[in-house]
Amino acid sequence: MAIGDYEALRAATSENAELSTTQVLAALVLLRELRAELTDWEPQLIAAARELGTSWAELAPALGVASRQAAERRYLRLRPSDLDGATGDERVQAERDRRAGDRAISRWARDNSASLRSLAGHVGEVDPAVRQALSENDAALLLGPLADAHEQLRTTDPALADRIAAIGAQTDQVRLDTQNRRDGLDHG
Repeated sequence: MAIGDYEALRAATSENAELSTTQVLAALVLLRELRAELTDWEPQLIAAARELGTSWAELAPALGVASRQAAERRYLRLRPSDLDGATGDERVQAERDRRAGDRAISRWARDNSASLRSLAGHVGEVDPAVRQALSENDAALLLGPLADAHEQLRTTDPALADRIAAIGAQTDQVRLDTQNRRDGLDHG
């Protein structure tokens, strides 16, 4: 059914005109297809607005919700996810858990900044990405480049690679501990 046909059918429906079953069923199919297309389009538009610097508070009225939290929650529920079969609420919870883990890792990196920077100083002698990250104020920014350097160092400097692996194990444990605490709060 073409859009023009849809518009004519919509006008006929609102005027209580005689409609055939075929026309009504075709309109329902078109409505379902339009709804699916709009549902797919909404998170894309929200993401585009965010990339342009639009705040969640600015998006809230456009989305018909009352708060920035509700706007973000709507986006997280609608957007495609790597979590196959996850419900919208599960996607929201997964994103919140990921952010909590990231905050915990950042705190850990700040608390262990001296040892991270010392390690990065040694690795930075052979890896420019680590050297670049070392110039940043946030110690958490060292973690990615250090992890990337791990493979390269396994053959050239196994002791340094082992130190990086130990840091990776510590950050994994911090993330796991954070998740366990969140699970206890959510279920307790």
